[in-house]
Amino acid sequence: MGDVEDPEIYAAVPLNDFMQTEKGQWIQEHCSDPMYRVQPDGHSWGHRIVVYGVLSDHDATAYLLKWGEF
Repeated sequence: MGDVEDPEIYAAVPLNDFMQTEKGQWIQEHCSDPMYRVQPDGHSWGHRIVVYGVLSDHDATAYLLKWGEF
């Protein structure tokens, strides 16, 4: 996300779009309380939205096998 005045407001649409993807749907099904944070992105001088949450060991392994990243 680019450099915006209020990144929390601008994060809403891309975050919603992401949660509608296959990966976002999987996270909603397997993570009891998905959260996000907005942090500075040093590569683009903008902001980065990070979605995170607690997964069981089994689900964490399945996530890594399916998408290969955390």
